[in-house]
Amino acid sequence: MALVLAVALVAAAAVVGVRWWRAEHRTELQRALDLAPTDVERISWTAWADVRRELGTGADLDTLLDQGYDADLTSASALVGSAPLLADEFGWSPATAEWELFAQSEAGAAVVVRMPDDVDLDTLGDRLDALGYTRPTDDTGVWKGGDELLAQIAEGRGSTPLLQYVALDTDAHLLTLGDRASYLESVVEDRGDGDPDDDLAEVVEAVGEPLSASVFRGDYACSALAMSQADPSDQATADQLLAEAGEVNPLTAFAMAVRPDRDVLVAMSFENDDQARTNADSRAVLAAGPAPGQGGSFSDRFTLGDVTADGPVVTLPLKPVDGAYVLSDLSTGPVLFATC
Repeated sequence: MALVLAVALVAAAAVVGVRWWRAEHRTELQRALDLAPTDVERISWTAWADVRRELGTGADLDTLLDQGYDADLTSASALVGSAPLLADEFGWSPATAEWELFAQSEAGAAVVVRMPDDVDLDTLGDRLDALGYTRPTDDTGVWKGGDELLAQIAEGRGSTPLLQYVALDTDAHLLTLGDRASYLESVVEDRGDGDPDDDLAEVVEAVGEPLSASVFRGDYACSALAMSQADPSDQATADQLLAEAGEVNPLTAFAMAVRPDRDVLVAMSFENDDQARTNADSRAVLAAGPAPGQGGSFSDRFTLGDVTADGPVVTLPLKPVDGAYVLSDLSTGPVLFATC
């Protein structure tokens, strides 16, 4: 009995150890995924602090935006168009934020922004107060502005409707932004109540620590990247290429990420390992050929590396050619190699 108990204790300790290791070695994007609404369909990620380090821009906002655009590192952001307004009026911007997660679902949209530990969010709350936002009754409640107030603050400058309502989490150094108070309240209240989607978690783990990324749930990817968006002649070409490439299966999740070496990594998850192995072959053929709906061929945009299947996840490494905007161009459809 003692031996059985000892074995059970060792096994339990091993499980706890694995869970601790995984928690300690999670990427920032993996941690941020926990903050997204459970019904999220699309996530857009910008690791602003890493982008600034990669480009060497420091806190100069104009340089960050200009060089970030040229490097195709800012297309996933929901805040770029509002960046000067944020810096001038709200006391923060992409030049000071750690990262930004833009989450979209059928129910609404929200942006989660992580600020550095040395930024006092109470001071940012005072800025909101001075701008005319209605202070919430509790510390984690929603600051209410609205479209009229935002228009007054912007005075014709670029702004996003997502700045209409704001929630502050001073302990976690998080700002959460939205264009509807009720949806933002639900996002904040439900945060941490559910586990991240397994399929999304798989592709997020596969892309590692990206500078910028787009992550789609399977159904959304199959719609947003579908060849049905192409004109009839391109659809006919796509049908022929698909028939020649071999079997393709629906995606359960999709991610396209710009990594610190500026290369792009695509991750696709499937229902099982067998489908992944099959699709590693067919998707590799598609990603190395013509790009109907986009124009030209994919080789005009990137060099395809070794496509591999690991469990249910297929990864396609893409090395962009000079001047190509792979993430911004191919994170919307039609994209033949991502077709369902």
